[in-house]
Amino acid sequence: MRLFFPTALIAGALVIMPAMAEDFSAISTTAMSITGDISLDDSEIVFSDGQSLAFDELVQDVFVVDGEEVAASVYSVSEPQVLELLNGNTLCGDGFVTYVATWAGMDDLTIVAMFDTQDVPGSDEEMCASFTYE
Repeated sequence: MRLFFPTALIAGALVIMPAMAEDFSAISTTAMSITGDISLDDSEIVFSDGQSLAFDELVQDVFVVDGEEVAASVYSVSEPQVLELLNGNTLCGDGFVTYVATWAGMDDLTIVAMFDTQDVPGSDEEMCASFTYE
């Protein structure tokens, strides 16, 4: 049996198509009042007002949530900044967002956390805000 993978061979080179952004609906109070619905992929997060945070790189794929290690994606932000989003709210108060982490929560929900730390965050205890989406 032959397996098919969505890649293409062009002039002898392997070309892998980038992941498409996934859209998420805000369901937590903080997400509805600050970010609105989002679009997320491995290169950026786009907020409902069209502003975005571009990612520099995936810096780790595990993370500690409530004392338990979980599969997660932790991205460094390419240009740390303070974004004023919905209702004049910001993601981390006056702090520049330096890292974004995302992981699967209960009931197929997606959690996105923001960090204003200098070092790569290792747990949810270091976040300045979290938002829940479906």
